[in-house]
Amino acid sequence: MLGLIAVAGSAHAAEPFGTFKRPSTGTEVAFYDCGGKLCAKIVKVTDAAKQKDVGTVIMGGAAKDGDAVWKGDLLNTEDGKTYSGIVTLVDGDHVKLEGCGLWGMVCKGETWERVPIDATASTTAP
Repeated sequence: MLGLIAVAGSAHAAEPFGTFKRPSTGTEVAFYDCGGKLCAKIVKVTDAAKQKDVGTVIMGGAAKDGDAVWKGDLLNTEDGKTYSGIVTLVDGDHVKLEGCGLWGMVCKGETWERVPIDATASTTAP
């Protein structure tokens, strides 16, 4: 029985679904399944001037490219440009996002931390 629980827990942990916080800005982004692919949208900002970004989809259908890697276009709301994006599930509580330009020769990335689930939060899809 314990073996089944461990397997079920690890299968869930292998997906980056949930809300993660960008440490440099405090922006929170929800990652969710969209037709078998990975999508992400901004759900919370700390800067009132960026309130218009809430609801913006920053990744609209990344394809799985390994055990813990998804690749697809990634919108940078700071410069308005779309880059080749890579999302890597580091562990159950962290994802690394990288945006690459110049045909993948120049990449910048950041590791984000999972936002704890609030027991009073809505359970509806983002």
